[in-house]
Amino acid sequence: MSISVTDFRNFNLFGLVRRFVRRTPLAAIPPGETAPVIVLKDLDGKTVSLAAALEKGPVLAAFFKVNCVTSQLTFPFLQRIYEMYGGSNFTLWGISQNHPKDTKLFIRKFGIKFPILIDGKGYPVSNRYGLVNSPTLFLILPGGLIHTSCVGFSKADLEAISAEAARATAKQALPLFKAEDAVPLWKPG
Repeated sequence: MSISVTDFRNFNLFGLVRRFVRRTPLAAIPPGETAPVIVLKDLDGKTVSLAAALEKGPVLAAFFKVNCVTSQLTFPFLQRIYEMYGGSNFTLWGISQNHPKDTKLFIRKFGIKFPILIDGKGYPVSNRYGLVNSPTLFLILPGGLIHTSCVGFSKADLEAISAEAARATAKQALPLFKAEDAVPLWKPG
């Protein structure tokens, strides 16, 4: 068995150890709870914060890993949501748990144009949000409450997120999925 450079870059021993020594198990934060703080850097090194983004409107935080097949299924549909509604009244962030080099390859491969943030060593933000699977999506409303919490790929949750983005931007709600999209109703992360 050989370990590639990509595997080595994305191996996070500190994060794994923290998960095993936790006193309470991780679980994605459910709707209705207050969203923990997010302050991360994007791929250009610019610091962004959840508090500042929420002043403009809802934020969709989509946590992912580049080698996750379910993340690869989900992200093109997140790009559609961004193309339809992203802008001044609705923020969409991808939050990568991978090395920036591998994350850049992922966004190039899947045509992602929305901002991508990099979680730090030991996954501090992912841990605050209780991540155990990827992708995990959180739609956070102004005021800081989590409106939607989605683990894995859920067609119904993505449609609901798209509808909420349309409402927030005062745009006509458009269908997220097309007839030719062969997608499951649900796929675990």
